[in-house]
Amino acid sequence: MNDAIEHRISHVPHYIAGRCVLPGERDTVEVHDPATGEVVARVSLGTEEDVAQAVAAAQAALPQWAETAPLKRARILFRFKDLVEQNMKTLAQTITREHGKTLPDAMGEVTRGLEVIEFACGIPHLLKGQYTDQVGGGIDNWSMRQPLGVVAGITPFNFPVMVPMWMYPLAIACGNTFVLKPSERDPSASIIAAELLQQAGLPDGVFNVVQGGKGAVDALLRHPDVKAVSFVGSTPVATHVYGEGTRQGKRVQALGGAKNHLVVMPDADLEQVTDALVGAAYGSAGERCMAISVAVVVGDVADALVERLAARASELKVGDGAAPGIEMGPVISAAHRARIEGYIESGVREGAVLRVDGRGLRVPGRERGYFIGASLFDHVRPHMAIYREEIFGPVLCVVRVASLGEALELVNTHEYGNGAVCFTQDGHTAREFSRRVEAGMVGINVPIPVPMAWHAFGGWKRSLFGDMHAYGEEGVRFYTRYKSVMQRWPDTVARGAEFVMPTAK
Repeated sequence: MNDAIEHRISHVPHYIAGRCVLPGERDTVEVHDPATGEVVARVSLGTEEDVAQAVAAAQAALPQWAETAPLKRARILFRFKDLVEQNMKTLAQTITREHGKTLPDAMGEVTRGLEVIEFACGIPHLLKGQYTDQVGGGIDNWSMRQPLGVVAGITPFNFPVMVPMWMYPLAIACGNTFVLKPSERDPSASIIAAELLQQAGLPDGVFNVVQGGKGAVDALLRHPDVKAVSFVGSTPVATHVYGEGTRQGKRVQALGGAKNHLVVMPDADLEQVTDALVGAAYGSAGERCMAISVAVVVGDVADALVERLAARASELKVGDGAAPGIEMGPVISAAHRARIEGYIESGVREGAVLRVDGRGLRVPGRERGYFIGASLFDHVRPHMAIYREEIFGPVLCVVRVASLGEALELVNTHEYGNGAVCFTQDGHTAREFSRRVEAGMVGINVPIPVPMAWHAFGGWKRSLFGDMHAYGEEGVRFYTRYKSVMQRWPDTVARGAEFVMPTAK
């Protein structure tokens, strides 16, 4: 790894046309280590001019890159894959320093991003069209997929490596050029990725990074040369991105918020369920769009399950994610911690039973860190804010119901439909749940059913705005345009105009 990547970045730059660009101190925000509260970097918020420069660089690189054979694009991605593998620890340490999740969890994030790169390396096969000989009258018909042009990705703080890798490997493999707008809260990983892509041989301008906030987002949505936008974040912002992007005539996929339910049937193994819920609810401090935030317990096993959950939640090892043996790190910021605490206060006011209260946690030696312990509510009702709204923190709600039908009604009437899970030992119950539940990603005895790279990620209802899910073959379709070609080479002179709708002859 070169020195530019290895050193501790004090001012995170943009990356435009193959070089780091420091725009100066204007509109600079601090990047914090959530475990210590210390400033570890500063990042300038990109302006409309910065976005214009990045898009211009991508537009200039587009013709040659779009004409590059898919096999040659794949070879660059193979080299990029090797470089990511060699630098996994550096990427993971950067994630932990700026996001706060534990180092093993950060390594897992990089691995899941790497899987999408591996999938994108198969782009020569993925871009194959279909061919039909002699559809009629000496005519052959075939299809092809061609790149859109300059495309953009707007990504969240909770997965600064994995979520961008859902987007740009496939986008550039398909022949597009790319502008990434990462979260300003943990931006450094984006520059590491950019320099690794350059080392892999990616031509300048094919991949660009503009740091920033809402101003940079809106500039990307307005720019006429940006043909498509992929977004992951909260539903309010997803609504804005989708609405404004489509109004500007762009193709948009906007993945929004979640309130993922795990339904516990009476026949489920409670020890297995407890392990699943503790990991899925409190892993990464609940800052995952696939975190389980509601346990829907069917029948008379709720008391026994809640006792197990309360004991485990109270014993979680919370601390600096870089330290060994830590199970849960801090949340992203002091403001976000205050927001989570506000939801806990709301749950108490509305009558839920707070079995474990994570507020007021202090980690020795990390007193200025943004820590909050695991919280557990019992007897939660559907009208409560802690049930209806996405908290995005280590707060698990238990709802008690009498039947699978009642559990499904809860899941299906919620505004979000990202993921839903059922734990059971009965095959018929599992089949009914998977067929009837209204969610884009379903787990049967799998607490976090994030699809593998060759499938696709995406929710239903207000968890996804747009027609296509992320990565997999859905991603290939999103980043390409379909073209049908019909061709005839007549062996005789044409015998006059035809005024009848052509049909197979």
